[in-house]
Amino acid sequence: MTAGGPSRLIAGLLLLFAATSDAAAAEPRILEYSYPDQSVWTTRLDSRGEPDNPLLRLAVPLFQRAGVTWRARGLPAARLFEYLRDGQTDFSILVRGVSLDKCCLISKRPVAGTELRVYRRKDLRPITGKEGLIGKDVITIHGYTYGGLLAFIKDPANRIANNGTVSHESAFAMLERGRADYLLDYAGPAQEVLADHPIRDVEFDVLDRLDAHLVLNRSYPDAEALMAKLEAIASELKIEGFSQPSLK
Repeated sequence: MTAGGPSRLIAGLLLLFAATSDAAAAEPRILEYSYPDQSVWTTRLDSRGEPDNPLLRLAVPLFQRAGVTWRARGLPAARLFEYLRDGQTDFSILVRGVSLDKCCLISKRPVAGTELRVYRRKDLRPITGKEGLIGKDVITIHGYTYGGLLAFIKDPANRIANNGTVSHESAFAMLERGRADYLLDYAGPAQEVLADHPIRDVEFDVLDRLDAHLVLNRSYPDAEALMAKLEAIASELKIEGFSQPSLK
């Protein structure tokens, strides 16, 4: 090796490292939007066989206008909350929960809303609060916690007979056959099922109003500035597929 060879080699390696670092720094971070893989919005599936989530249609113009590079993936609800808490995912649109307050920024105003309804035959007593379910026969759909209500339903002290089933369609079929008196379901999926297969003399009561907020992990770079930008953009967007949020 000629004189000065080691020095030139080290200098070359340093330049290569610097160039690689600059290139990495120039690449924008990809924001990951994770959403529950079981939809409260619709029973319809997209071309990939996944729930046709209308919030994805909100995300497209939201991130485009914000200049954010992003990707999306569906996760089971429990894993989604776990990943948000430990920083394994960046963003979601969810019903506000205190379990995310420490790890995430939550938008001040909701961006979408739905209703949790109790369906019943019209000759049965209306249910306007969870206490009205005590001692009743209820149909629920596997995979939903109903905003924590499932724990109340499964509590033996409440004497609620829980008849679980795998889909919205089978749930309404059970209600039609009289397998139970009351059915818990979300407005969007329920309306779709009843549009395809109307059931006579079935009414519903609104048990709860659920508003979905933007949720951004605090570990994301300049999280507060990005959340402010996303909130401003979201306030101007109107996307088909879900009802307007409650702005009380």
